[in-house]
Amino acid sequence: MTEQIFTNAKIVLANDVIDGAVQIKDGIITDVSDRASNLPGAEDMAGDYLMPGLVELHTDNLDKHLTPRPKTRWPATAAVIAHDNQVASAGITTVFDAVSIGDVNEGSERIVRLVESVEALAHAQDNNLLRADHKLHLRCETSFPGMIDALSTLVEMPLVKMLSVMDHTPGQRQFVSLEAYYTYYQGKYGLNDEEMRKFVATRRRDSELYSAKHRRHVVETAHAKGLALASHDDATNAHVAEAVADKMTVAEFPTTLEAAKASHEAGLGVMMGGPNLVRGGSHNGNVAAGDLAKNGYLDIISSDYVPHSLLHGAMKLFDDFNEYDLPRAIRTVSLNPATQVDLTDRGEIAVGKRGDLIRVHHSPHHPIVRGVWREGVRVS
Repeated sequence: MTEQIFTNAKIVLANDVIDGAVQIKDGIITDVSDRASNLPGAEDMAGDYLMPGLVELHTDNLDKHLTPRPKTRWPATAAVIAHDNQVASAGITTVFDAVSIGDVNEGSERIVRLVESVEALAHAQDNNLLRADHKLHLRCETSFPGMIDALSTLVEMPLVKMLSVMDHTPGQRQFVSLEAYYTYYQGKYGLNDEEMRKFVATRRRDSELYSAKHRRHVVETAHAKGLALASHDDATNAHVAEAVADKMTVAEFPTTLEAAKASHEAGLGVMMGGPNLVRGGSHNGNVAAGDLAKNGYLDIISSDYVPHSLLHGAMKLFDDFNEYDLPRAIRTVSLNPATQVDLTDRGEIAVGKRGDLIRVHHSPHHPIVRGVWREGVRVS
């Protein structure tokens, strides 16, 4: 029987912070005490915070490692391992890799390398090459013509635990502003104005042909297979009502305060990006995560494309928003996301839960991750 004791820690519980010690046996938390331990071999946290391992529901950070520069493809398994190292060092012990099923550009790397990257992730997980516990979140672009075929290829994989519906058609949801849409995609693909006009027309045509039908397919697939289901970029009360009717549990990146409020009050876990919170605003002019926090509507943080923004964002809630004490802030990156996807064995420091822990020193400038344990095994 393997046993570890972490002592002299500020232990962040689901609803409290206590000074004391945590004991783990065979990867499971067996005791949480408000007294320091004098047992030999106890690991001294020296007054640092001991927090539950972070749970990430939506990150596309793998994309950057698969294609570190334009037209530069990195070997897929090596990319997965590099991504995993970055995730684990950020304190993330459970990560849902959000891979895109479809894209607005049929020749994008996301589509070309989709199956290869997912197979590399499964290979790395099966061969114990990874530090974090990886699961797959399939982001279904409903306006993509080949979405149903691509989804059917991947949805039976054991790693798949979550689906979400996206629709990046210009003029709605994330891109209500056509100016923002032009700025983003002309910058991304280097299109001139005429090319961009044709691009927009094609995207709108595809949405009319496929979006409604494909959304129904994704929703029915998720329910049939017992997968977690999320909406994406809801902007109006009507969008939220549709998500509720479809029995979704997570509202990813609502673009307006109106939609966030309606989602929160309907019981969906409202997720916003750590980069939005850390930077103080959305990169494309949508609602700021801080505005949601001020109203108490922010339930879950996602690191999105910057792994270290997950803990940074949570500590920013604690530091800058009176609505969030430390336990509530940390729940946004641990217990809340775990609960919304039915991972009942993790997300908090409590007897019987997994020994997924992180040691955090909160400096005046930035939280520093000093140690990461997954099921009691140190991984960073």
